[in-house]
Order: sequence, then C-alpha cells, then structure tokens
Amino acid sequence: MRVIIGITGGIAAYKAAELVRLFRKAGHEVQCVATSHALEFVTPLTLETLSGRRLYSDLFAPVNEHSTEHVSLKDWGDIMIVTPATANIIGKMASGIGDDALSTLLLAFSGKPLYVCPAMNTQMMENEAVRRNLETLKSWGIHIIEPTEGELACGAVGKGRMEEPERIFDIVTKDLERGPMGGKKILITAGPTYERIDSVRFIGNYSSGKMGFALAEEFAQRGAHVFLVTGPTALSAKHHNIERIDVESARQMYDACMERFDSCEVAVLSAAVADYRPENVYDGKMKKQGDEGMEIRLVQNPDILATLGKRKREGQMLVGFALETSNEMEYAQGKLQRKGLDMIVLNSLRDKGAGFGTDTNKVTIIDRDGNTTEGSLKSKTDVAKDIVDAIELKLKS
Repeated sequence: MRVIIGITGGIAAYKAAELVRLFRKAGHEVQCVATSHALEFVTPLTLETLSGRRLYSDLFAPVNEHSTEHVSLKDWGDIMIVTPATANIIGKMASGIGDDALSTLLLAFSGKPLYVCPAMNTQMMENEAVRRNLETLKSWGIHIIEPTEGELACGAVGKGRMEEPERIFDIVTKDLERGPMGGKKILITAGPTYERIDSVRFIGNYSSGKMGFALAEEFAQRGAHVFLVTGPTALSAKHHNIERIDVESARQMYDACMERFDSCEVAVLSAAVADYRPENVYDGKMKKQGDEGMEIRLVQNPDILATLGKRKREGQMLVGFALETSNEMEYAQGKLQRKGLDMIVLNSLRDKGAGFGTDTNKVTIIDRDGNTTEGSLKSKTDVAKDIVDAIELKLKS
C-alpha cells in the first residue's frame, strides 16, 4: 500500500516520524508531505531517512519530479493521513484553500481514503469555527481520528492531544484490510420518521432502528465510512467509522440522503419512512372540539428510494427493504423493479420474531438478476452480516 503522510506545524509533528516508521516497518511505501511550519518541528532529513523518499514541501521546487506534483502524488497514493492536523489546515480543507504543497494535494486527493488527526489546544478544539470545519469534513466522508484528553504542550490538561501513532496505525490498517468495503462510503437509513400533527403529536410507526444500526456497525467493522441517517431512536452508534445524522421527518431524511448519496458507493435504505404527512401542521397544541371527530388531510412524502434509483450512477449500488403482510414476494420484486434497485431485503410481519422492535429478524434477499436467498430467524447482528456479505459478493461481480 502507498501511504501519503501530511505533516503540519504543530508540536505533535514529532509523532508523524513514528507513524512513518510504523508503516514502513509493515512493508508499505510512504511519501511525506510537509508544510513549511512543520519543518520548524521536524527536519527534512528525518522524514526522508525514515520514508526512503524525497520530501515534498515546496509547490514550486525545481527538484520536483513533476510540474503538477500534487496531482501526480494523488494518483500515486492509496490513502492519505494528515498528522498532526492543525486548526489552520482543517480550515483550509473545509474552505477549499490550496496555497502550499500540502493544501493543494488535499484539494486533489478525492475518491480515496483520507484520515485527519486533529491536534491543538483544548480552547481551539472547542472553537465554533473549528468544530464546524470538522463537521464539514466528516460530511464529505473524511475520517476524523479524534484527539484524546491529556497533558498538552501548554501545560494544560484537556482534549486536543493527538492520538498516538500506534493507535492511528491500528485504526487505518484495520479499516483498509477488511476486504472490498475498506475505505468505501456507505449511506444507511434507519428507524422511523415522525410527521408532526401539532407541537405535541405526530404520526409515526413502531420501527426501532435496530436493523439499520446493525448494518451500520457491520459495514464500519469491515472498514467502510458509514453515513447513518436515522429517525428518532434511543439507539447509539459505537464504531468510530459511523457518522450519525439525526433527522425527524421524511423530508429531513430525504434532504440528508440527497446531500450524501453522490459520494457513496452503496446505499442501504432500511428506514421505515412515512409515506404520508399532514398537509398542515397546527402551531401549538390542538384542543379537543367537543364530541366531534377530527379530520387530518394527508399528502405524500417524497419517495427517497425511487429518487435515488433514478439518480444512481454507474457503479453505485442501491439496496431497499420491503416489509409486507401478504403477497410478500410479488410486492418485493415489483418494488425492486419499479424503484431501480440492485437488491431488496424482504421481511414479513407474519414471521414470528421478525419485524419492528425485535432483536431478531428473518429476511429474504432478492437481487435484480432474480437470485433469491432465504434466511432463517437469527439476531439482527447476524442478519446484517448476511446482507453485507450479499452486497460484497455483488460488488465483486
């Protein structure tokens, strides 16, 4: 594997040298790219000796092998790690600024796994601009290896200490050594949506989100960066590769999916999205009007699955779910064709132990070529493994 390590001007730059050593010891090729400020903390001789390659630090250096070194290095590298990542380089990345060797390379480095390891004073970490910039990078699928709490260079104790090189090495290599999912971006929807009637009431369903969260964890364990767009649920996402986006309504889920779908290789839409919403939402709490009934006019929500099916590009894979109570196979196959899916996961409320709110599920996986795999009742964690296995097999073919 060819690894590019970007180094910026922070005291933690000395740790980058150890990270270079770890990757070289594991048999990987390493190219160091440093800012001018980084070289105030670590010397070119150190980085070149450890990496075995000439340092790239000057955008216009006459010794550069190519006149567009930032583009040729992007083509050369398999992954890139920015360590330490100062508030300055994080801000440049989020703003699309390229004014030196490292920042221009980062602008060009798209479509491949990119890791950012922030390191700075706690007060800088908590600055609203820095936090916003990090959230922007996360929304683009960039992996953020969060800093730890500990003693900082200024003598204070708090969050901002760059993760140790051994831990960074472990995270990156485990992410990328898990087969076809390593470094891929996956969009998953989970849970119910709530459609407001007034300030205190809503239309919803019984979805717990357990199936979607199990899928997110399984994809993340296999090295993928997961965008988990979830409706209201008490569940928590555990893996550091999962970026959780909380929404409430179907329209909010639609917007979140549209924003992220284009950057993803696979989308698995397991959420139980409301087909309809109240046409008008009452401001405040609606009062009971004597003994008279209440009429609520419902209008259709946008169809997320169908929209993504039309938007899907060559090479993307779209997987939907079908929960049926009768004529299950007929409805599921019709949905697969009608909405432009590559695969559909069918579960029936008639199967005991399957469906909403349970820790188990029983599914049938159907692909667009007509292949059908019927599973047995098992934990949703194990069902998620079966679904991801099926997706991996399809991606290979």
